[in-house]
Amino acid sequence: MTALKQLDSISVADYLAGEEAGDVKHEYLGGTVHAMAGASNRHNTIAGNIFAFLHAALRGKPCRPFNSDTKVRIRYRDHTRFYYPDAMVVCRPNPDDEHFQDEPVVILEILSDSTRRADLVEKRDAYLTLPSMKVLIFVEPDTPDILVYRATPEGGFAIERHTGLESVISLLEIDANLPLAEVYERVDFTS
Repeated sequence: MTALKQLDSISVADYLAGEEAGDVKHEYLGGTVHAMAGASNRHNTIAGNIFAFLHAALRGKPCRPFNSDTKVRIRYRDHTRFYYPDAMVVCRPNPDDEHFQDEPVVILEILSDSTRRADLVEKRDAYLTLPSMKVLIFVEPDTPDILVYRATPEGGFAIERHTGLESVISLLEIDANLPLAEVYERVDFTS
């Protein structure tokens, strides 16, 4: 019988240093790194729309939006993970010289065929462990359909579905309302 080669684990410090110096983004899962693929034009249009909306809606308020260049750190007892959500809102931000956030209140992920399973299972489960998490949003790119996980007073998360361009997601947690018409502005659903 042949022994399997053990992969060397990468430390958090080495991962963060590599991300600062590198041109390609990687997600970090307890010592292993995974390169991220580029996104479609539709994905980037939706992400830009969401960030533009959040930036305008939060101007002059205590919470701040971050785009997909900022990681979120999730600390488990036995390992650490870093993910790059498409957008997030943080009300207690980390210092400006850091490249990640620890306490997002809202996280938004735009789904794709290649990331759907990881987003809806692995990342969802990880994000929902964050004590600061109030709203987790998954955006369908090919139809105006958004899935929302919202923290409940009892300690769990309730699931909401918002469909159609006339729908509006109430984000009382950050004093904003997110219209699906703005999320999907300039998105051509016929292609």
